[in-house]
Amino acid sequence: MFLKLKVFLKSKMNGLSVIIPAYNEEKNIVPLYRELTNVLKKLGKDHEIILIDDGSRDNTFRIIESLNKKDKKIKVIKFRKNFGQTASLDAGFKKAKGNTIVVMDADLQNDPKDIPRLLEKLSKGYDVVSGWRYNRKDGIFKRIVSKFANLFRVLLTKEKIHDAGCSLKAYKKECLKDLDLYGEMHRYITTTLSWKGFKIGEVKVNHRKRRYGKTKYGITRLIKGFLDLIVLKFWMQYSARPIHIFGGIGILSFVIGFVIGLYLTFIRLLFGSPLSNRPLLLLAILLVILGVQLLVLGILGDILIKTYYGRERKYYSIEKEL
Repeated sequence: MFLKLKVFLKSKMNGLSVIIPAYNEEKNIVPLYRELTNVLKKLGKDHEIILIDDGSRDNTFRIIESLNKKDKKIKVIKFRKNFGQTASLDAGFKKAKGNTIVVMDADLQNDPKDIPRLLEKLSKGYDVVSGWRYNRKDGIFKRIVSKFANLFRVLLTKEKIHDAGCSLKAYKKECLKDLDLYGEMHRYITTTLSWKGFKIGEVKVNHRKRRYGKTKYGITRLIKGFLDLIVLKFWMQYSARPIHIFGGIGILSFVIGFVIGLYLTFIRLLFGSPLSNRPLLLLAILLVILGVQLLVLGILGDILIKTYYGRERKYYSIEKEL
């Protein structure tokens, strides 16, 4: 397998970048580095390891810095404070030089030995290959919540892969060229790329128990991820023309209000019914006004969207690069 991968990497790609966000992982960095370098050496291809210190409060950065002094294949990005995994990946993607990019966690739960299998799948015509933690070693609460979150994601986005939340993934660099990341969007990178037309593959990977440190997963991240999924669904369908949703609802509201207004006018003229004490009159006026406002909002959204594309946005602050 390694021989086939070497041939593929030499013929199709110019280098491999491994991106690893880290937040308070001081005990995991060195063991991960040792495991990872052993795997990368067997691949026999030029590579770089990009470690992003996401505002750690322990000795994570000092350890990363010492590894950088020993191994020049290691590149380091240090954030001024904790901006989250999505920001870390965005910074890593922008820094990466390789035409193939692998992303993994720093907590040792992802197994570096799975990287050749991801690359092998990538060589079969896929643009992205996601790991599938089919035998997860997380706590029962985390597994149950992830099951429900994954089910909701599938229902909303119609994405086919089993485990979009698995951090271990391999990408062809061209997939990430115009990728916009914010909030907790790292969970939905494959969803976004699938929507853009890239071919997504999946490989079962080994998932290990966390040995050191504490999980960063919590209810707050779950809620943020849920809200980002709703925004993503809207963005996938209406990002190019927001007038389609706002204008559509606006026209519907206007028409309903107008029809109610016609009905009230009809009974007033034919039957002389008083309208001043009828709540239906207020509803008709409200629906017409709301319809006009939504229509205008859709037009303004369409105008704003034209200024959105092509503008580089960065919401995190880098303190140091090595």
